[in-house]
Amino acid sequence: MEPEVRPAPDPNDARQRFLLELEFVQCLANPTYIHYLAQNRYFEDEAFIGYLKYLKYWQRPEYIKYIMYPHCLFFLELLQNANFRNAMAHPASKTV
Repeated sequence: MEPEVRPAPDPNDARQRFLLELEFVQCLANPTYIHYLAQNRYFEDEAFIGYLKYLKYWQRPEYIKYIMYPHCLFFLELLQNANFRNAMAHPASKTV
């Protein structure tokens, strides 16, 4: 069996991932968007919950300097809690 040939990592891929994750984490500053995620059952997906946990790296000093909406990190922290995620599915939670 021949070894798998992989292309060399493209630095643009890392930049693209950085920008996409930055954009997504900042979307969490919007309670209406969090409500949308809850209504569409994203918070029932363990892989998505794992992704939210992974995104906590944005709280580190070397990354936080890129955040324009710092309250997104507050919501990211709240989203680590299952009770908060469940509460966000309630219609009144649209305007936290």
